[in-house]
Amino acid sequence: MADQHQTEQEQIASEVITEQPAQALAGLFDIAAPADALPPFWHWVYLLERPGQSALAPDGHPKAGVPTPPAPGLARMFAGGATTTHRLLRFGEPAQRRTWVADRQDKDGRSGPLTFLTVRSEVTQGGELAIVDEQNLVYRERTPLPAAEPAAADIPAGDWGFEIDELVLFRFSALTYNSHRIHYDREFALAEGHRDLVVHGPLQAMLMAEQVRRSGRSLVGSTLRYRLVKPVYGAQRLTLHAVGPDGVEVRDGAGRVTATASVETAE
Repeated sequence: MADQHQTEQEQIASEVITEQPAQALAGLFDIAAPADALPPFWHWVYLLERPGQSALAPDGHPKAGVPTPPAPGLARMFAGGATTTHRLLRFGEPAQRRTWVADRQDKDGRSGPLTFLTVRSEVTQGGELAIVDEQNLVYRERTPLPAAEPAAADIPAGDWGFEIDELVLFRFSALTYNSHRIHYDREFALAEGHRDLVVHGPLQAMLMAEQVRRSGRSLVGSTLRYRLVKPVYGAQRLTLHAVGPDGVEVRDGAGRVTATASVETAE
């Protein structure tokens, strides 16, 4: 379990990178567990924030921390981010994560005020920088989301597929210690204006990283920049598609693009 220290400005966590969380994630993906080090993006099941029950808001998110919601009662959405992998995290050695809010922008949208936060984390191991992780979050008033777009006229087969169901959503929430109720409480999700349980944005990002890994390309020394295009609801088969030499996208069961990513050389 991670040791944690938190102030209003930053959160610091440290933990030994053991094999068990990676084995659990490999089980979710139905693939062989890694032998020596974590594949890119698998650090998302380590160095986690584990707040007390009294620290959670009714939606399951922490009421305070890094980040602290701009105001109570706002809905939170995961919009995208960028993860740079300088080196893989090795098993059996401690790692440290430092997290802080790197940027905040307040804007007026069609549905009301919006707050955009960029949360930056740096993960080190053995005194060396291993991962730089930026996640873009949006806070908005709780209003119904737009209706779904029509299904794609021509649904491509994709390079590989991943079946989403309630068990997958529950297990991914557990592995990432994500207690946001929209992923496992259908009644709450409907009350929030969603059409069904919401498929995690980070899960789609991890699937795109896995698509790159399956292609034989290493993400070490690279940045995977990703964007969540539209929400994904309920049980269905997601398909992963290579887009040119450096891109990848996720399509839902109706063929709609729901997430995109591109690989760039790290600066």
